[in-house]
Amino acid sequence: MTPIRHNASDADSVLDAARDCVLAVGVRRTTLTDVARRAGVSRMTIYRRWPDVNSLVGDLMTREWIAVAAGAMPPADDPRPVRARIVAGLVAGAAAFRAHPLFHKILDVDPELLLPYILDRRGASQEALLELIAAALDQGHEDGSVRPCRTDLQARSLLLVVQSFTLSLRTMTDETDPELSEAAFLDELRTLLERTLTP
Repeated sequence: MTPIRHNASDADSVLDAARDCVLAVGVRRTTLTDVARRAGVSRMTIYRRWPDVNSLVGDLMTREWIAVAAGAMPPADDPRPVRARIVAGLVAGAAAFRAHPLFHKILDVDPELLLPYILDRRGASQEALLELIAAALDQGHEDGSVRPCRTDLQARSLLLVVQSFTLSLRTMTDETDPELSEAAFLDELRTLLERTLTP
């Protein structure tokens, strides 16, 4: 049997349509029929790749979260030591995630979708984020700006810290108090990361 080839741009158009549907009505009220109609493709085109809405939304989250993380990282020609670039990228990433409309919608309307990735298993986007962090840590070990440590342990620990700030920050902020604002907590995150990575 000849394998089905999926065109990347076709997949992106379906994921774009899924994003629009989720932003409009949330995940639970989104159907593959709605996505197909919005993407201008047949339902069978979608069913061949995504058997249900959750698998489609899983791929959507992976695409969106990786783009956020990649966009938050300082450019390769940034002259600062690697540690400073890692800290800047992780703090910017936490802020960018919190400002992302899809993240907001899922957190507000369908937060149970995130629970498996917090309590039970790592998802594809978390694995991709760990790869990005680990590669940067290896560079930091080489230039001496990052505390020597087993890379995967260090990467997973950093992701745990940043993930908690990203997902739970609103439970701790008090926007009537400037010292307990989101910006103040992101500054504290910067301090925590800087201190844990300093040799």
